[in-house]
Amino acid sequence: MTDTSHPDGYGRGVDETERVLARLRRIEQLRDSEQLRDSEQLRDSELRRGAPESALLVELKALVPEAEAWARSEGDARARAAATKLREEAEGMR
Repeated sequence: MTDTSHPDGYGRGVDETERVLARLRRIEQLRDSEQLRDSEQLRDSELRRGAPESALLVELKALVPEAEAWARSEGDARARAAATKLREEAEGMR
């Protein structure tokens, strides 16, 4: 007997959503750690600015294809527009 209770690809959208949410949590943690470092006023600007910012940039760039996959799985015009805007913004990051 074939289970027809879930359409093909049913779990795929959930997986894409979880990937995006996990990435956003990592980005938020990095941003929070950067704010903490700034608030502690570390004297070494390379420690304060270098590693966390480069890690944040890596995470933001990795978010782009995940957000695009999520938007495709959602099939929603607003989701696709958001992913497109994210890609455009990320292309301007260096």
